[in-house]
Amino acid sequence: MPAVYKMLAMDLIDVDEAVSSLSVNTTASLIQPFMYFLSSAFLLGSLALQSVLGRPADKIQVRQSGLDNFIKSESPIAIEQLLCNIGSEGCHAKNVPAGIVIASPDTQDPDYFYTWTRDAALVFKYVVDRFVHQYDAGLQKRIQEYIASQAKLQGVSNPSGSLSDGSGLGEAKFYVNLSPYTGGWGRPQRDGPALRAVAMITYANWLISNGYTSTASDIVWPVIRNDLNYVAQYWTQTGFDLWEEVRGSSFFTTAAQYRALVEGSALAKKLGKPSDAYSSIAPQTLCFLQTYWVSSGKYVDSNINVNDGRTGKDANSILASIHNFDPSIGCDAATFQPCSDKALANHKAVTDTFRTYNINKGIAQGTAVAIGRYIEDVYYNGNPWYLTTLAAAEQLYDAVYVWKQKGSITVTDTSLSFFKDLVSSVSTGTYASDSATYKQIIDAVSAYADGYVSIVAKYVGPNGALAEQFSKSDGKPMSADDLTWSYAAFLSATERRAGIVPPTWANGAPSVPNSCGSSTVAGSYVSATATSFPPSQTPKDGVPTPTDGTPTGEPTPTPTGCTVATEVAVTFEEVVKTEYGDTIKIVGSIAALGSWDTSKAISLSASEYTAQNPLWKTTITLKAGQSFEYKYINIKKDGSLAWERDPNRSYTVPQTCSTEATKSDKWQG
Repeated sequence: MPAVYKMLAMDLIDVDEAVSSLSVNTTASLIQPFMYFLSSAFLLGSLALQSVLGRPADKIQVRQSGLDNFIKSESPIAIEQLLCNIGSEGCHAKNVPAGIVIASPDTQDPDYFYTWTRDAALVFKYVVDRFVHQYDAGLQKRIQEYIASQAKLQGVSNPSGSLSDGSGLGEAKFYVNLSPYTGGWGRPQRDGPALRAVAMITYANWLISNGYTSTASDIVWPVIRNDLNYVAQYWTQTGFDLWEEVRGSSFFTTAAQYRALVEGSALAKKLGKPSDAYSSIAPQTLCFLQTYWVSSGKYVDSNINVNDGRTGKDANSILASIHNFDPSIGCDAATFQPCSDKALANHKAVTDTFRTYNINKGIAQGTAVAIGRYIEDVYYNGNPWYLTTLAAAEQLYDAVYVWKQKGSITVTDTSLSFFKDLVSSVSTGTYASDSATYKQIIDAVSAYADGYVSIVAKYVGPNGALAEQFSKSDGKPMSADDLTWSYAAFLSATERRAGIVPPTWANGAPSVPNSCGSSTVAGSYVSATATSFPPSQTPKDGVPTPTDGTPTGEPTPTPTGCTVATEVAVTFEEVVKTEYGDTIKIVGSIAALGSWDTSKAISLSASEYTAQNPLWKTTITLKAGQSFEYKYINIKKDGSLAWERDPNRSYTVPQTCSTEATKSDKWQG
């Protein structure tokens, strides 16, 4: 039997094993999980066939529909869990200050119950992008709380220094109560201030475009200015990379610094603030960014100015490419845009190193595999991460988006090996959108990108949970549970797949200076104290109608003149795996929920329950504005009762014109 068919057969065996171990509530519900696993198995097999035949898979619609189902079920879980990790309303962050992001709810093995400047900034960059794409009052409230929390955090003295000379801004992590972490750590880390500035600049630009320039100038700019001044002063100094292990110069950090200076300079000009320090140093950082490129190997050496014994092939570089994505500048190689020849060649170089993982063995080049940080990794014995696997997908979705906008694809000597893995007959040249080769490449790269998301679907945790890592041996989730960055990575990658892209930032493709400079500007640092945002800063064109993408349970403003509902039909959704004969019920502090009397608890329905999405739900009509506490209970087949763990959940019924609302929860086990 040819190897490709052996792999497909093995996948089908895995399906049989998975189905035999399923425990669901009805016989009928076995059908959907089986079809999901079958489509996943077919997908992996079809992608392998694609690589062998050198053309797109014939069953594109089958591939897409199977993946669409996973994305549809995972997306509400991902945004719910992301928001759960943000204080003070998040279900995992009840006692955390407003706007503070916890990396993970885990407090031991490993303890990630801290706030990292980098993680928080990347998470909120996603939140701001989502908000800019679709106005949401709940997200806006969190964005404002994030900005206020960071204004306070900037002033916290720590082992890296203080705000007086800016050095303290390079501290990587803090306790969630905003006190400094004084234990041993890889410090300083110089990507955090740049990333935080970028997230806030995106919101400041939205404020300006909607007529709230004074808010951007008086409240947001002072926080951004401190971070930009840090970048301008310290960008030439080494620091620890985003994985917190190597002290040197990091490609990811330099890329973030370049973007922050470019965007910061443009924002300063809009606000009438001094910008020369940022605009003069930005080209120097861009010049330095080119020095990471290894032309002989066609890849980015992600850490330089250090002797770490590694090849330098690191997901660091893929993350840098997607976080500096600007669809308006095409396939610019100087900024390592996702579709540039350098970024594509680097994608191949980095992803190919992980084909030695046990779960990747036998998978051909040009077919998606599980991606880790770097192949020499020893943390938890070195495994694939959900966020890096999703980053590999996101870069390809970005590329496809730009190619479709341009109407052409250019293959160079640098990127040829990447393309030949997917379309074996391709050669260097430019292919217009009306050519057969263009269509082949678009289909092949789209399938390749889908393959990475399908790997995440295959190894996703119970109830759609995304941990930090999954085992390179058997794919089981491991390390920190519910990693906030993992959920943000899933959401951004799948939005790129849907053609939703972030705002432009680069102001045209830049020119790299003929020679690199290394000048710095010592800035002044002042604690930002104005952190109270004016109310009702809605879009100038009015509040749009909410879509399915609106985070559930959020009060959503409505246009003036509508009648506010007095009663709301609230649908409670609980994701929990159960056994045959179990019944999930909801009980709470108000009469409609039994006043904590379990004999009066309301039963939920399992009509939409599947192994992939074990959903229980019920709809209860409640008074608008009513606040209460509640919990879910599991009534076992033998009549015994199991409560979910503390704390009690809390909810306030929205007071809007809508007569319907949804509250999505996950069992607190």
